[in-house]
Formats: sequence, C-alpha cells, structure tokens
Amino acid sequence: MISLHEGKGSGPKKPVDRVFQLHLKVVACRPLIWRRLLVRESMWLSRLHDTIQVMFDWFDYQTHAFALDDLRFGNPLKREDFVIEDDRDVTLADLDLEHRARFSYGYHFGEGWQVEIQVEKTLAMQKGVRYPTCVAGERMGPPEDCGGIDAFHDMLACIQDPHTDLGREWLEWLGPGYEPERCDLAAINKALKKLGK
Repeated sequence: MISLHEGKGSGPKKPVDRVFQLHLKVVACRPLIWRRLLVRESMWLSRLHDTIQVMFDWFDYQTHAFALDDLRFGNPLKREDFVIEDDRDVTLADLDLEHRARFSYGYHFGEGWQVEIQVEKTLAMQKGVRYPTCVAGERMGPPEDCGGIDAFHDMLACIQDPHTDLGREWLEWLGPGYEPERCDLAAINKALKKLGK
C-alpha cells in the first residue's frame, strides 16, 4: 500500500536533542572526587539533581540548590532577601549552558557540600547511548551525614588506622562496602537507567 506521506517526508522534523558533557567535582575534597556525565539538553534540572545524588551515592535526605550567577533553582523557597525557584520547572536547555562555563550545586546546607559543574562541551546525541550516563570518575562520594568536609577528611584519616577507637567507630558506621578509592561506573549507570530523561 502506498503511504499518503510517501515522497513528501513526514512533516517538519523535530530538532534532535544535543548532549552536554559535564564535569562535576566535590569542592574542597582531597584527593579529588569527580564524575564526567553526558546529559540531554532536554533533561529537567530536578533530574540532574537526582543524577548527582546517584553519582555521589547520596540519599536526597536534605535540601539542595543550583546556583547560576544570581539565579537559584532547587527546593522552592521565597523570602524577602532570597528566592530559590523550583528546579522541576526548568530544563538544561533553558539555562543556556552552551554559553556558560560553569555553575554549582549545593547539597545539605548544614554540612555545606558543594559540587562545581563545568560545561566541557556540547555533543550530538549518539544512537544506542542511554542518557544520562556517567563516563568517568574517581573515588566514592563523601558519605551522607558524615559531618561535612572537615569531618570527611578526618574520617578518611581515621579509617587508615582501623585499630584505633575512632577508626573502628567510623568503619562500623560506614559498613563493609565503603571503599573510598573506588568509583563503580557500572553501578552508577545501572542506577541512572532507572531515572530516565
């Protein structure tokens, strides 16, 4: 049977999503904890929040906000001197990332975790690649509720000597699966598959 659209195309083509390659690092961590991430420009900013939580093995128990110059997006908040817009209403394409070198993500304001996000480049989507996808990284993220950057560095020092009281306490709190030098890309991407766009 001959299609009604044969020879005419199927109407205007929908523009193909571009992909942003992002480099994310946890600010002030030594040694450096980082991830390289590929995301579609149509991704909701709230979904990027979910993705960051997965990549650094956090549990989304606390408040968060993205900062782009004087704009803030995250858990909505309106005060006289401070406004955080809802990150569920904004896509990455809305943020003009191809003209922005970097922005930041804050999590758990009490502990003060900051992730610097650098826009490395814009790419074409590739067939067969599922987005978001984490393509590189180093080291496990700081554990949720470990007390902030100074406590995290103290924790790393303590677990180097597991025969001390503090070393034993930290190792008991962390559980047997904590390996600070490991970045399990396969596990990260398996979890990211559940997030979708």
